[in-house]
Amino acid sequence: RTWSSGVIFLTLNVNSRVAMWLSRCLRSQAARRRSSAAALSKCSTPRGDANWGDANRGDANVSPFRRLAGPAARASKALLFRKHGDPSKVVQLEDVDLPPIGAKDVLVKMLAAPINPSDINMIQGTYAILPDLPAVGGNEGVAQIVEVGGQVTSLRTGDWVIPKDAGLGTWRTVAVLAEDDVIALPSDIPLLSAATLGVNPCTAFRMLCDFEDLKAGDSVIQNAANSGVGQAVIQIAAARGISTINVIRDRAEFTQLSDRLKAMGGTHVIKEEALRRPDMKELFKNCPKPKLALNGVGGKSATELLRHLQYGGSMVTYGGMAKQPVTVPVSALIFKDVKVRGFWVTQWKRDHSRDGKAFRAMLDELCRLIQQGKLTPPACTEVGLQDYSRALDRATQPFTSAKQVLIL
Repeated sequence: RTWSSGVIFLTLNVNSRVAMWLSRCLRSQAARRRSSAAALSKCSTPRGDANWGDANRGDANVSPFRRLAGPAARASKALLFRKHGDPSKVVQLEDVDLPPIGAKDVLVKMLAAPINPSDINMIQGTYAILPDLPAVGGNEGVAQIVEVGGQVTSLRTGDWVIPKDAGLGTWRTVAVLAEDDVIALPSDIPLLSAATLGVNPCTAFRMLCDFEDLKAGDSVIQNAANSGVGQAVIQIAAARGISTINVIRDRAEFTQLSDRLKAMGGTHVIKEEALRRPDMKELFKNCPKPKLALNGVGGKSATELLRHLQYGGSMVTYGGMAKQPVTVPVSALIFKDVKVRGFWVTQWKRDHSRDGKAFRAMLDELCRLIQQGKLTPPACTEVGLQDYSRALDRATQPFTSAKQVLIL
Protein backbone atom coordinates (compact mmCIF):
# COMPACT_ATOMS: atom_id res chain seq x y z
CA ARG A 1 0.00 0.00 0.00
CA THR A 2 1.34 3.45 -0.88
CA TRP A 3 0.70 6.61 1.04
CA SER A 4 1.80 10.20 0.45
CA SER A 5 5.07 11.12 2.06
CA GLY A 6 4.86 13.46 4.99
CA VAL A 7 4.11 11.41 8.10
CA ILE A 8 6.69 8.77 8.88
CA PHE A 9 5.39 5.49 10.21
CA LEU A 10 7.78 2.97 11.67
CA THR A 11 6.96 -0.44 10.26
CA LEU A 12 7.38 -3.53 12.38
CA ASN A 13 7.10 -6.90 10.65
CA VAL A 14 6.56 -9.86 12.97
CA ASN A 15 8.47 -13.00 11.95
CA SER A 16 6.21 -16.00 11.58
CA ARG A 17 8.48 -18.14 13.72
CA VAL A 18 9.95 -15.76 16.22
CA ALA A 19 7.98 -14.78 19.33
CA MET A 20 8.40 -11.15 20.32
CA TRP A 21 7.78 -9.49 23.63
CA LEU A 22 6.55 -6.31 25.18
CA SER A 23 6.78 -4.62 28.55
CA ARG A 24 4.34 -3.25 30.95
CA CYS A 25 4.28 0.50 30.57
CA LEU A 26 3.86 2.19 33.92
CA ARG A 27 2.07 5.43 33.50
CA SER A 28 1.83 8.54 35.57
CA GLN A 29 -1.39 9.06 37.44
CA ALA A 30 -1.80 5.30 37.60
CA ALA A 31 -4.87 5.67 39.73
CA ARG A 32 -6.72 7.01 36.70
CA ARG A 33 -6.03 4.05 34.51
CA ARG A 34 -4.44 0.61 34.53
CA SER A 35 -0.86 0.20 33.46
CA SER A 36 -0.52 -1.49 30.11
CA ALA A 37 1.81 -4.10 28.80
CA ALA A 38 2.75 -5.26 25.38
CA ALA A 39 1.99 -8.51 23.68
CA LEU A 40 3.45 -10.32 20.71
CA SER A 41 2.64 -12.93 18.18
CA LYS A 42 4.55 -15.03 15.73
CA CYS A 43 2.69 -14.28 12.51
CA SER A 44 1.98 -11.11 10.69
CA THR A 45 -1.52 -10.53 9.39
CA PRO A 46 -2.28 -8.43 6.33
CA ARG A 47 -3.19 -4.90 7.31
CA GLY A 48 -6.72 -3.77 6.63
CA ASP A 49 -8.19 -7.30 6.58
CA ALA A 50 -11.19 -6.80 8.82
CA ASN A 51 -12.18 -10.46 8.63
CA TRP A 52 -9.03 -12.16 9.83
CA GLY A 53 -10.39 -12.40 13.35
CA ASP A 54 -13.63 -14.04 12.20
CA ALA A 55 -12.12 -17.14 10.64
CA ASN A 56 -11.29 -20.45 12.28
CA ARG A 57 -13.61 -19.93 15.22
CA GLY A 58 -12.56 -22.77 17.46
CA ASP A 59 -12.71 -20.20 20.22
CA ALA A 60 -14.67 -17.01 19.61
CA ASN A 61 -12.35 -15.09 21.94
CA VAL A 62 -9.13 -16.07 20.16
CA SER A 63 -8.11 -15.05 16.66
CA PRO A 64 -6.17 -17.27 14.22
CA PHE A 65 -3.22 -14.94 14.83
CA ARG A 66 -3.18 -15.91 18.51
CA ARG A 67 -3.53 -19.63 17.76
CA LEU A 68 -0.61 -19.56 15.40
CA ALA A 69 1.42 -17.63 17.93
CA GLY A 70 0.73 -20.17 20.66
CA PRO A 71 1.47 -19.83 24.37
CA ALA A 72 5.09 -18.89 23.70
CA ALA A 73 4.03 -15.48 22.37
CA ARG A 74 4.49 -13.77 25.72
CA ALA A 75 7.05 -11.18 24.72
CA SER A 76 7.24 -8.20 22.38
CA LYS A 77 9.56 -5.67 20.82
CA ALA A 78 9.19 -2.19 22.29
CA LEU A 79 10.85 1.20 22.14
CA LEU A 80 11.66 1.99 25.75
CA PHE A 81 13.34 4.86 27.54
CA ARG A 82 14.83 4.34 30.99
CA LYS A 83 15.64 7.99 31.63
CA HIS A 84 14.60 11.34 30.20
CA GLY A 85 16.74 13.10 27.63
CA ASP A 86 17.50 13.34 23.94
CA PRO A 87 15.23 10.74 22.23
CA SER A 88 18.02 9.69 19.88
CA LYS A 89 20.14 8.77 22.90
CA VAL A 90 17.71 7.39 25.47
CA VAL A 91 15.22 5.38 23.37
CA GLN A 92 16.21 1.74 22.78
CA LEU A 93 14.56 -1.20 21.03
CA GLU A 94 14.25 -3.91 23.65
CA ASP A 95 12.46 -7.17 24.38
CA VAL A 96 9.87 -6.98 27.16
CA ASP A 97 7.88 -9.75 28.77
CA LEU A 98 4.08 -9.74 28.63
CA PRO A 99 1.77 -10.10 31.62
CA PRO A 100 -1.07 -12.65 31.64
CA ILE A 101 -4.33 -11.68 29.94
CA GLY A 102 -6.86 -10.88 32.65
CA ALA A 103 -10.61 -11.36 32.47
CA LYS A 104 -11.12 -7.69 31.50
CA ASP A 105 -8.01 -7.43 29.31
CA VAL A 106 -7.37 -7.70 25.59
CA LEU A 107 -4.31 -8.84 23.69
CA VAL A 108 -3.64 -6.51 20.76
CA LYS A 109 -1.27 -6.42 17.84
CA MET A 110 -0.14 -2.86 17.24
CA LEU A 111 -0.52 -1.88 13.59
CA ALA A 112 0.81 1.68 13.40
CA ALA A 113 1.87 4.44 15.79
CA PRO A 114 2.98 7.97 14.89
CA ILE A 115 5.68 10.07 16.49
CA ASN A 116 4.06 13.26 17.77
CA PRO A 117 5.63 16.32 19.41
CA SER A 118 4.06 15.30 22.72
CA ASP A 119 5.82 11.95 22.49
CA ILE A 120 9.16 13.73 22.08
CA ASN A 121 8.39 16.07 24.99
CA MET A 122 7.46 13.12 27.19
CA ILE A 123 10.78 11.43 26.46
CA GLN A 124 12.62 14.69 27.11
CA GLY A 125 10.83 15.01 30.43
CA THR A 126 9.17 18.34 29.57
CA TYR A 127 5.57 17.23 29.04
CA ALA A 128 2.71 17.94 31.46
CA ILE A 129 2.37 14.24 32.34
CA LEU A 130 5.26 11.82 32.60
CA PRO A 131 5.18 8.03 32.96
CA ASP A 132 7.10 6.10 35.56
CA LEU A 133 10.35 4.77 34.15
CA PRO A 134 11.18 2.62 32.32
CA ALA A 135 8.38 3.42 29.89
CA VAL A 136 7.30 2.50 26.37
CA GLY A 137 7.11 5.52 24.09
CA GLY A 138 4.10 6.62 22.08
CA ASN A 139 0.69 8.02 23.04
CA GLU A 140 -1.22 7.37 19.84
CA GLY A 141 -1.75 4.53 17.37
CA VAL A 142 -4.08 1.82 16.15
CA ALA A 143 -4.10 -1.85 17.12
CA GLN A 144 -6.10 -4.95 16.25
CA ILE A 145 -7.64 -7.20 18.88
CA VAL A 146 -6.03 -10.66 18.93
CA GLU A 147 -7.65 -12.14 22.05
CA VAL A 148 -10.19 -10.97 24.62
CA GLY A 149 -10.56 -11.89 28.26
CA GLY A 150 -13.57 -13.85 29.42
CA GLN A 151 -15.37 -10.81 30.86
CA VAL A 152 -14.74 -8.41 27.98
CA THR A 153 -18.07 -7.23 26.52
CA SER A 154 -17.39 -4.19 24.32
CA LEU A 155 -14.67 -5.61 22.06
CA ARG A 156 -14.12 -8.70 19.94
CA THR A 157 -11.26 -10.24 18.03
CA GLY A 158 -10.49 -8.42 14.81
CA ASP A 159 -11.65 -5.02 16.08
CA TRP A 160 -9.46 -2.00 15.46
CA VAL A 161 -8.89 0.07 18.59
CA ILE A 162 -7.11 3.28 19.63
CA PRO A 163 -6.12 4.52 23.11
CA LYS A 164 -8.65 6.48 25.12
CA ASP A 165 -5.94 8.38 27.00
CA ALA A 166 -2.29 9.38 26.80
CA GLY A 167 0.50 7.26 28.26
CA LEU A 168 -0.49 3.87 26.88
CA GLY A 169 2.88 3.21 25.25
CA THR A 170 2.06 2.46 21.61
CA TRP A 171 5.57 1.98 20.17
CA ARG A 172 5.55 -1.79 20.48
CA THR A 173 4.49 -4.82 18.53
CA VAL A 174 1.84 -6.23 20.84
CA ALA A 175 0.33 -5.38 24.21
CA VAL A 176 -1.99 -6.59 26.93
CA LEU A 177 -4.35 -3.74 27.70
CA ALA A 178 -7.41 -3.15 29.84
CA GLU A 179 -10.69 -3.16 27.94
CA ASP A 180 -11.44 0.30 29.32
CA ASP A 181 -8.16 1.73 28.00
CA VAL A 182 -9.14 1.47 24.32
CA ILE A 183 -12.07 2.30 22.07
CA ALA A 184 -13.09 0.64 18.81
CA LEU A 185 -12.97 2.21 15.35
CA PRO A 186 -14.39 1.01 12.03
CA SER A 187 -11.78 -1.07 10.24
CA ASP A 188 -12.75 0.22 6.80
CA ILE A 189 -10.89 3.51 7.19
CA PRO A 190 -7.28 3.85 5.99
CA LEU A 191 -4.61 2.63 8.38
CA LEU A 192 -2.85 5.99 8.61
CA SER A 193 -6.14 7.76 9.29
CA ALA A 194 -6.86 5.38 12.17
CA ALA A 195 -3.35 5.64 13.58
CA THR A 196 -3.40 9.46 13.65
CA LEU A 197 -7.03 9.99 14.66
CA GLY A 198 -6.84 10.20 18.43
CA VAL A 199 -4.80 13.39 18.93
CA ASN A 200 -4.69 15.95 16.13
CA PRO A 201 -8.14 15.53 14.54
CA CYS A 202 -9.74 15.36 17.99
CA THR A 203 -7.91 18.54 19.02
CA ALA A 204 -9.05 20.32 15.85
CA PHE A 205 -12.64 19.08 16.23
CA ARG A 206 -13.00 20.22 19.82
CA MET A 207 -11.48 23.65 19.23
CA LEU A 208 -13.84 24.27 16.32
CA CYS A 209 -16.83 23.14 18.41
CA ASP A 210 -16.25 24.26 21.98
CA PHE A 211 -15.18 27.93 22.00
CA GLU A 212 -17.23 29.86 19.44
CA ASP A 213 -20.58 29.18 17.77
CA LEU A 214 -19.20 28.84 14.24
CA LYS A 215 -21.55 28.65 11.27
CA ALA A 216 -21.12 28.30 7.53
CA GLY A 217 -19.68 31.55 6.20
CA ASP A 218 -17.66 32.30 9.36
CA SER A 219 -13.88 32.31 9.36
CA VAL A 220 -11.05 30.96 11.53
CA ILE A 221 -7.42 32.10 11.56
CA GLN A 222 -4.63 29.76 12.64
CA ASN A 223 -0.84 29.60 12.73
CA ALA A 224 1.07 26.32 12.35
CA ALA A 225 -1.42 25.57 9.60
CA ASN A 226 0.78 22.83 8.11
CA SER A 227 0.88 20.89 11.39
CA GLY A 228 -1.25 17.82 11.98
CA VAL A 229 -3.77 19.88 13.93
CA GLY A 230 -3.69 22.64 11.32
CA GLN A 231 -4.44 20.29 8.45
CA ALA A 232 -7.31 18.73 10.39
CA VAL A 233 -8.71 22.20 11.16
CA ILE A 234 -8.65 23.07 7.45
CA GLN A 235 -10.54 19.94 6.43
CA ILE A 236 -13.12 19.88 9.23
CA ALA A 237 -13.82 23.59 8.74
CA ALA A 238 -14.15 23.16 4.98
CA ALA A 239 -16.67 20.35 5.49
CA ARG A 240 -18.76 22.81 7.54
CA GLY A 241 -18.48 25.72 5.11
CA ILE A 242 -16.12 27.67 7.39
CA SER A 243 -13.30 29.68 5.79
CA THR A 244 -9.75 29.34 7.10
CA ILE A 245 -6.90 31.85 7.07
CA ASN A 246 -3.81 29.70 7.35
CA VAL A 247 -0.50 31.15 8.51
CA ILE A 248 2.78 29.32 7.89
CA ARG A 249 6.43 30.27 8.16
CA ASP A 250 8.26 31.29 5.01
CA ARG A 251 10.34 28.54 3.43
CA ALA A 252 11.86 27.52 0.12
CA GLU A 253 8.88 25.34 -0.79
CA PHE A 254 6.23 27.83 0.35
CA THR A 255 4.32 27.73 -2.94
CA GLN A 256 4.09 23.93 -2.98
CA LEU A 257 2.95 23.84 0.65
CA SER A 258 0.42 26.60 0.05
CA ASP A 259 -1.01 24.73 -2.92
CA ARG A 260 -1.29 21.55 -0.85
CA LEU A 261 -3.13 23.29 2.00
CA LYS A 262 -5.51 24.93 -0.45
CA ALA A 263 -6.13 21.60 -2.16
CA MET A 264 -7.36 20.15 1.14
CA GLY A 265 -9.76 23.06 1.63
CA GLY A 266 -7.74 26.00 2.97
CA THR A 267 -9.27 29.32 1.89
CA HIS A 268 -6.22 31.56 2.31
CA VAL A 269 -2.57 30.66 2.99
CA ILE A 270 -0.24 33.47 4.04
CA LYS A 271 3.23 33.91 5.49
CA GLU A 272 3.67 35.04 9.09
CA GLU A 273 5.17 38.31 7.88
CA ALA A 274 1.94 39.12 6.04
CA LEU A 275 0.04 39.36 9.35
CA ARG A 276 1.77 42.68 10.01
CA ARG A 277 1.25 44.15 6.55
CA PRO A 278 -1.56 46.30 5.06
CA ASP A 279 -2.32 43.39 2.70
CA MET A 280 -4.50 41.92 5.43
CA LYS A 281 -7.04 44.71 4.86
CA GLU A 282 -7.43 43.50 1.29
CA LEU A 283 -7.92 39.93 2.47
CA PHE A 284 -10.72 40.96 4.82
CA LYS A 285 -12.61 42.65 2.00
CA ASN A 286 -13.51 39.17 0.77
CA CYS A 287 -13.42 37.26 4.06
CA PRO A 288 -15.10 38.10 7.37
CA LYS A 289 -12.91 38.84 10.37
CA PRO A 290 -12.36 35.59 12.25
CA LYS A 291 -14.36 34.69 15.33
CA LEU A 292 -11.73 32.14 16.36
CA ALA A 293 -7.93 32.12 16.33
CA LEU A 294 -6.01 28.89 16.93
CA ASN A 295 -2.47 29.28 18.26
CA GLY A 296 0.04 26.45 18.14
CA VAL A 297 3.15 28.65 18.09
CA GLY A 298 3.10 31.38 20.74
CA GLY A 299 5.28 34.49 20.82
CA LYS A 300 4.77 37.24 18.24
CA SER A 301 2.76 34.94 15.99
CA ALA A 302 0.06 34.59 18.65
CA THR A 303 -0.01 38.35 19.27
CA GLU A 304 -0.59 39.00 15.57
CA LEU A 305 -3.45 36.49 15.46
CA LEU A 306 -5.15 38.39 18.28
CA ARG A 307 -4.97 41.65 16.35
CA HIS A 308 -7.13 40.24 13.57
CA LEU A 309 -9.92 38.74 15.70
CA GLN A 310 -13.33 40.31 15.46
CA TYR A 311 -14.87 41.92 18.53
CA GLY A 312 -15.48 39.37 21.29
CA GLY A 313 -13.60 36.61 19.47
CA SER A 314 -11.51 33.87 21.08
CA MET A 315 -7.90 32.81 20.72
CA VAL A 316 -7.28 29.24 21.81
CA THR A 317 -3.71 28.11 22.46
CA TYR A 318 -2.99 24.39 22.09
CA GLY A 319 0.77 24.44 21.47
CA GLY A 320 3.89 26.54 21.86
CA MET A 321 6.38 25.59 19.18
CA ALA A 322 8.20 28.93 19.43
CA LYS A 323 8.76 28.32 23.15
CA GLN A 324 7.91 31.97 23.76
CA PRO A 325 5.16 33.40 25.98
CA VAL A 326 1.90 34.69 24.58
CA THR A 327 1.70 38.48 24.86
CA VAL A 328 -1.79 39.96 24.84
CA PRO A 329 -2.08 43.64 23.83
CA VAL A 330 -4.04 45.65 26.37
CA SER A 331 -6.02 47.22 23.53
CA ALA A 332 -7.26 43.80 22.42
CA LEU A 333 -8.66 43.14 25.88
CA ILE A 334 -10.18 46.57 26.46
CA PHE A 335 -11.46 47.59 23.06
CA LYS A 336 -12.13 44.22 21.45
CA ASP A 337 -13.02 42.15 24.54
CA VAL A 338 -11.15 39.14 23.14
CA LYS A 339 -11.05 35.92 25.11
CA VAL A 340 -7.76 34.07 25.60
CA ARG A 341 -8.17 30.37 26.30
CA GLY A 342 -6.16 27.15 26.31
CA PHE A 343 -6.94 23.61 25.22
CA TRP A 344 -5.39 20.20 25.93
CA VAL A 345 -7.14 17.23 24.36
CA THR A 346 -5.82 14.84 27.05
CA GLN A 347 -7.63 16.82 29.74
CA TRP A 348 -10.79 16.92 27.63
CA LYS A 349 -10.75 13.14 27.30
CA ARG A 350 -10.32 12.71 31.04
CA ASP A 351 -13.10 15.18 31.80
CA HIS A 352 -15.44 13.16 29.55
CA SER A 353 -14.26 9.67 30.50
CA ARG A 354 -17.15 8.67 32.76
CA ASP A 355 -19.81 7.96 30.18
CA GLY A 356 -17.71 8.18 27.02
CA LYS A 357 -20.65 9.37 24.91
CA ALA A 358 -19.03 12.63 23.81
CA PHE A 359 -15.80 10.87 22.81
CA ARG A 360 -17.73 8.20 20.93
CA ALA A 361 -19.82 10.79 19.10
CA MET A 362 -16.73 12.77 18.12
CA LEU A 363 -14.93 9.69 16.78
CA ASP A 364 -18.03 8.65 14.83
CA GLU A 365 -18.28 12.05 13.15
CA LEU A 366 -14.56 12.13 12.34
CA CYS A 367 -14.75 8.61 10.89
CA ARG A 368 -17.69 9.64 8.72
CA LEU A 369 -15.62 12.49 7.32
CA ILE A 370 -12.79 10.03 6.63
CA GLN A 371 -15.15 7.60 4.90
CA GLN A 372 -16.52 10.47 2.78
CA GLY A 373 -13.00 11.46 1.73
CA LYS A 374 -13.28 14.83 3.52
CA LEU A 375 -10.63 14.16 6.18
CA THR A 376 -7.27 12.67 5.25
CA PRO A 377 -4.22 12.10 7.44
CA PRO A 378 -1.26 14.47 7.23
CA ALA A 379 1.57 13.55 4.91
CA CYS A 380 3.18 10.44 6.37
CA THR A 381 6.44 8.56 5.92
CA GLU A 382 6.56 4.93 6.98
CA VAL A 383 9.69 3.68 8.67
CA GLY A 384 10.57 0.18 9.80
CA LEU A 385 10.95 -0.38 13.52
CA GLN A 386 14.65 -1.07 13.14
CA ASP A 387 14.99 2.44 11.68
CA TYR A 388 13.40 4.12 14.70
CA SER A 389 16.48 6.29 15.33
CA ARG A 390 16.14 7.88 11.90
CA ALA A 391 12.44 8.51 12.46
CA LEU A 392 13.03 10.12 15.87
CA ASP A 393 15.70 12.35 14.39
CA ARG A 394 13.43 13.47 11.54
CA ALA A 395 10.55 14.10 13.92
CA THR A 396 12.61 16.70 15.79
CA GLN A 397 13.80 18.62 12.72
CA PRO A 398 12.44 22.14 11.99
CA PHE A 399 10.20 22.72 8.97
CA THR A 400 9.16 19.10 9.03
CA SER A 401 6.08 18.57 6.89
CA ALA A 402 5.97 14.80 7.26
CA LYS A 403 4.87 12.87 10.33
CA GLN A 404 6.96 9.88 11.28
CA VAL A 405 4.87 6.78 11.92
CA LEU A 406 5.85 3.35 13.14
CA ILE A 407 4.10 0.60 11.21
CA LEU A 408 4.07 -2.36 13.53
